[in-house]
Amino acid sequence: MSRRRKRSEEDSSSISFLDVISCGFGAIILLLMITESSAPVSLEVTMDQRDQPVADLQQTLFEIRGETDVVNRELNARREQLSAYRERIARLEREMSNIRGRFQTSNELSEDMNEEENRLAIARQSLTAEMQRLLGQNFERSNNVIGGIPVDSEYIVFIIDTSGSMFYNAWPRVLEMITEVLDVYPEVRGIQVMNDMGDYMFPAYRNQWIPDTPARRQAIISTLRNWSPFSNSSPVEGITRAISTFYQPGQKASIYVFGDDFLPGGSITQVVQTVDRINQPNADGDRLVRIHAVGFPVLFDLDPRFHESVYRFATLMRELAERNGGSFVGLNAYQ
Repeated sequence: MSRRRKRSEEDSSSISFLDVISCGFGAIILLLMITESSAPVSLEVTMDQRDQPVADLQQTLFEIRGETDVVNRELNARREQLSAYRERIARLEREMSNIRGRFQTSNELSEDMNEEENRLAIARQSLTAEMQRLLGQNFERSNNVIGGIPVDSEYIVFIIDTSGSMFYNAWPRVLEMITEVLDVYPEVRGIQVMNDMGDYMFPAYRNQWIPDTPARRQAIISTLRNWSPFSNSSPVEGITRAISTFYQPGQKASIYVFGDDFLPGGSITQVVQTVDRINQPNADGDRLVRIHAVGFPVLFDLDPRFHESVYRFATLMRELAERNGGSFVGLNAYQ
């Protein structure tokens, strides 16, 4: 019995060893099969050139890009041309608007401009009680260049446009006109000279009257020959400053405005309303100060585009003079 058991145990051990050996050899064979490398095998050989279509497509792309650049340049050129046309149209529209405004203003003034010029050329101002006190009972005015302007003030303020158009073209005539105005007033209590911006000719006399003496009158004319401070071609600042600074109850003052244009952009109605507000009438209906104006037709000879500014100045100063007890004189020549 023991012998049979011993043999059985030996047989099972032999079988187990053989199984292990077989599995090991099998594993080695599998590893060899998995790790074996071989050169790639061409399954099919073709003679087609794959690079040629890509080169053709690239060439086509380059051509398209070149054509696109040309088209873009032409488009930009067309856009610039269109912009130039639009600017030209806008400029023509502005010119047309200016022409329409000029003719509209001209039509408004045409009814009475000729009549007023003829009336002012032959007008004679009778002496009032105040004029008699200033000028004397037997005074006869031999000069009628500023005919129609009331000479009844004890204080006078000159508001002078010192812009380039006036200084370089009409200045000798301005000096002549101011001399004639001073001659009409042989003696006053005070004089002041400002430009249209409200700047003083003599800063030492800021906010006060210049005493009226022959030497002072001569100094005014002498200084005025080369006096040309900055100007914006608008008499508004000078007029409002003169009224606000120099008006005093009980004294008669006159403002003389010398200019040639009132540039577009300023409102005539607004200026008139502003002056009405600060130059209010007294109980007798008289304004605080008189406002006279002399217009110089300088821009009529310089550039037709500025004619509208001349008409605007005439319209503004004529309205101010009429509403403030003064007169407006439009000169036929500035030399």
